[in-house]
Amino acid sequence: MRGTIDLIRPINSIMVGFAVMVGISVVSPINIVTMPSLLGFLTGFFISSFSMVMNDYYDMEVDKVNRPDRPLPSGRVPPNSALILASVLLIFGIASSILISLNNFIIASAFAFLAWLYNFWGKRKGLVGNMMVAASVAIPFIYGGMAVGHADNLLLLWLALISFLATTGREVVKTICDIEGDKIRNVMSIARVYGPRYASIFGSLMFMLAIVSSWLPIITGIVGIVYAILIIIPDAIFMYGSIMVLKSPSSNALHVKNISLFGMLIGLIAFLIGGVGS
Repeated sequence: MRGTIDLIRPINSIMVGFAVMVGISVVSPINIVTMPSLLGFLTGFFISSFSMVMNDYYDMEVDKVNRPDRPLPSGRVPPNSALILASVLLIFGIASSILISLNNFIIASAFAFLAWLYNFWGKRKGLVGNMMVAASVAIPFIYGGMAVGHADNLLLLWLALISFLATTGREVVKTICDIEGDKIRNVMSIARVYGPRYASIFGSLMFMLAIVSSWLPIITGIVGIVYAILIIIPDAIFMYGSIMVLKSPSSNALHVKNISLFGMLIGLIAFLIGGVGS
């Protein structure tokens, strides 16, 4: 049971489900406690969990070097059991999307396919793979808006863009931690091809673009003072992360990878509270 929980990385998957609910609340707060909202959360959670399991499945050899304690390389979960688990999670995720609408089913299917394609092919492609992950993080917000018929909301699109930029930065910084293991699967990451210094510069640039983008809704008058106050916290975290990874890429990359995830969570809360109150 512990191995199964470790495979799906529940914190990550809960954040994806939460992102769907944030997307709903930003465009239609009255629908936050409704069946589409619950089903949207389940879609995000299950498909993210599916992606997490497939990631570990395709990364078994890499994880023997990078993370030998993970469920598959450590032998706590057999590979066949992981595939069965992934299939069940995918079915649950797609089924919950069908119960919302046809458009949501299409988006969820595209999200699931992108997750599989990244693990099967995209991860080895360096920046392309990083951006595939970032797109997967941005999609849940659009999915949430679609669940209540407002996928084209401008604030929602800003949220998706900021998430895309911040996640791209985090994914590039992550590659600094994985250079040795990535050699096994021939992952052409920025850190492996061009070196940790270049990866730290690019990752920091993405963080800075995310920070700048987070203030555009304020400048354009879409949100108010509550959002402006709250967004300072995640922006400060990303600024700190940028400074730390530039200062010492190899020794600080893991720390920046972890704190940037926390920054993204705080950013979601800022959009949830600030966006609803605007």
